[in-house]
Amino acid sequence: MVQRLLVVDDEQIIRESLSFILKKEGYSVEDAPNGRDALTRHEANPFDIIITDIEMPEMKGVELLRQIRQRTPQALVIIITAFASVETAIQALREGASDYILKPINFDDLLHRVKKLLEYRALATENSLLRQELQRTYDFDQIIGQSQSMKRVFDVIQRVAASEGTVLITGKSGTGKELVARAIHYNSGRREKRFVPINCGAIVDTLFESELFGHKKGSFTGATMDKDGLLRVADGGTVFLDEVSEIPLPLQVKLLRALEQREITPVGMTEPINIDVRIIAATNKDLRKEIEEGRFRDDLFYRLNVVEIGLPTLKERPDDIPVLAQHFLEAFKKQMSKPIQGFSNDAMRALLNHNWKGEVRELENVVERAVIFCDDDFVKNEHLPEYIRPADDAGAAFVPAAGNSLKDAVKQFERQFILQTLAAHQQNKEVTARILGVSLSSLYRKIEELQIPAK
Repeated sequence: MVQRLLVVDDEQIIRESLSFILKKEGYSVEDAPNGRDALTRHEANPFDIIITDIEMPEMKGVELLRQIRQRTPQALVIIITAFASVETAIQALREGASDYILKPINFDDLLHRVKKLLEYRALATENSLLRQELQRTYDFDQIIGQSQSMKRVFDVIQRVAASEGTVLITGKSGTGKELVARAIHYNSGRREKRFVPINCGAIVDTLFESELFGHKKGSFTGATMDKDGLLRVADGGTVFLDEVSEIPLPLQVKLLRALEQREITPVGMTEPINIDVRIIAATNKDLRKEIEEGRFRDDLFYRLNVVEIGLPTLKERPDDIPVLAQHFLEAFKKQMSKPIQGFSNDAMRALLNHNWKGEVRELENVVERAVIFCDDDFVKNEHLPEYIRPADDAGAAFVPAAGNSLKDAVKQFERQFILQTLAAHQQNKEVTARILGVSLSSLYRKIEELQIPAK
């Protein structure tokens, strides 16, 4: 789309010269002899950039700037000024002007500034759209669940997002702790600022202080330049401390001070730096037990645990498995352009019966794999990973054949139970024997006796 520019100057020769140069560059250009005429034109059909002189009759350039900023804050204004009026131009910059140029006008310089301003606005628009997309991506609607336990979680998330309180998210790996943290950030008053995730378990102990608080050049071997710590990078936004239990004990007291005093001292500096960040922490460990065993400070725990959000496991919310599976199916079939309608009854039964040790993350990976291999209308057992599928008749409920003796019924049950246990542990006989509470040799004898097929 052609960018629309307006040149405003009471000198006709300047208006005509600037208009000619700008039109040659492909812009749509109009001109106005004074500020009042320019404002009328802009109100009728707003321009992308207004290039205006400061000293004009009827309405000066600075007043035109104020009127434009009130009506269309997104419009860009370049002030033209003589050297003697530089102070006025600086005042105009304070009031929202995008740039200024000095008379006599250097046309190449003007064209360069116009190009850069339009690039800046395009980037700002793109960033705004990206922020909106992020907010949609991490909205509460993207945290899937209809069970009562998840409804309670949603209620807490909505309440805490509107506050500035520190949050501690607990739950097993794969339950969606970072998704919850992002939902809180992108629905809070800090959504326009950065969300900085920090995996505390992935930082080397010796570099932890530098990563969090920053350092000055020469403060230690390898510090070849100044570095801002992640707490300063996130200033005005949110820091997500994942695996917070992995923070080294000596650093925990410094983090506590940073939270309480809202200031940090980079390595190699003596003067503290003020910060404004919201902390959301997460852990898959029991921090109270970590405190008892001397690995986590109780004062830091109480500072982090203003609001605790405990995420339930899939075992605690089995009703959500079909909803989650369908959600992931919709996402991956769209991504791979496949017309899959849903899951077969057998496939869904297999998903419901599986022990999801990897939680939601594992379920997502399983559904993605199924979509890759599925060329049918419905995902079937054959599209699931082998360790998910029931082995032979292992997935069916046990119903002894009518007329069987008690001894035969017990054998039927033993056979099915062993099949189920083998399937649940990827046919690993050592693990299966341990789970069943028998010796490995006894398991092999049972497999032979009950004619269980070798895998």
